[in-house]
Amino acid sequence: MSFNVLYSLGKMFVQAYSRLLLRMDVHWHERPPEGPKLYIANHPSATDPFLLHLLSCQPMSVMITANAFTFPLFGFYIRKAGQIPVIPGQGEQALEKARCLLEAGYSVGIFPEGTFSPQAGGFHEPRTGAARLALSTGVPVIPVGISLPREKSLKISSRLSGKPTVGYWYLRGPYSITVGKPIRFEGDPQDKNHVHKTSQSMMEWVRTLAHESEQRLRRFMFVAASA
Repeated sequence: MSFNVLYSLGKMFVQAYSRLLLRMDVHWHERPPEGPKLYIANHPSATDPFLLHLLSCQPMSVMITANAFTFPLFGFYIRKAGQIPVIPGQGEQALEKARCLLEAGYSVGIFPEGTFSPQAGGFHEPRTGAARLALSTGVPVIPVGISLPREKSLKISSRLSGKPTVGYWYLRGPYSITVGKPIRFEGDPQDKNHVHKTSQSMMEWVRTLAHESEQRLRRFMFVAASA
C-alpha cells in the first residue's frame, strides 16, 4: 500500500474513534491556508498525536516519541504511514526529516514541550525544535491548544523500548481543541537568542489557546454534571 492509502485508512479510523468515544469540541479562529503548515500544540496525553491529524485536510507527519514505534504492528503501521520517530539523543535527525517534508509540501505536527505536559496541569518550557523548523522553512505556523480532564487519562507503563516508559492515554470523554490563526516567523535559525524568543512566543500562543479550550471544557463539564 502507498503512504497516502495507509494514511487515509488510519485517519478514517481516528475519525470514527473520535465520534464514538470522544466528545470532540473544536473551535477555529481561522481556517488554515493551503500548502504546507507546521502545527504546534501542547501535549496532555499520548492520544494527541493521532487526533492532531483531524485538523489537517492533507496528509501530515507528526513527530512522535520513538517508544510508540516499538509496539508490534502499531509501530510498523505509523512508520509506514509517514510519522516521524524522535529517538532520544537523535532529535536533530527527526528535525531534518521534518524540514525536508515541509519543503516538499507536506504538513508537520510537533509538540514544542518535547514531552507530555505536566499531568498536574500547566506546561513545560518549550524546546527549540519547532522554532527552528518555522524559521528555516518559512511555512505558516498553526498554534493549537488542547484541554482534557487529565485525571481521566490511563497511565500505561511499558518496557518494549528496553527501558521503563510511561504513557498517559486519554481514551474517552470530552476533548477540547482551539486552533489559532496562522502565524509566520522570520529570522536566522542559527541565532540562538532569536530562536529562544521565537520558541517562547510560539508557546505563549499555545498556552493562550489551551486556556480557551479549558474554559469551554469546564463549561461543558459543569452543564453535564448539572443535567
